[in-house]
Amino acid sequence: MEQLMNWIPLINEDQLLEIKQASQEQPVMIFKHSTSCSTSAMVLDRLERKWCGDEIGDLSIYFLDLLRYRRISDQISIDFDLRHESPQLLVVEGGSVTYHDSHFGIDYQVLLAYLQED
Repeated sequence: MEQLMNWIPLINEDQLLEIKQASQEQPVMIFKHSTSCSTSAMVLDRLERKWCGDEIGDLSIYFLDLLRYRRISDQISIDFDLRHESPQLLVVEGGSVTYHDSHFGIDYQVLLAYLQED
């Protein structure tokens, strides 16, 4: 059954510390989205249409608008030692990125399989 994603807006660099701390207990997801990119819009739509909270479980999911909060995206690249891409999906566990993908590599079924491995 399809469910809405409970996005947490990522609008403050201080939230990155909260994400790292929360990821000590359970995985946290970050979706980096460019509102001016058609590829990003298509990937976001595909992810939202396939999302099923019952399958994913109690996962905090953060949404970063790259155009409004580019500094936060830059800080993510520094904190997690990742190249910036858009769109980009990250899973943070134990304070580190344990899974990431970008563009059309972002796939709900792959994400689900990764999260269910734990």
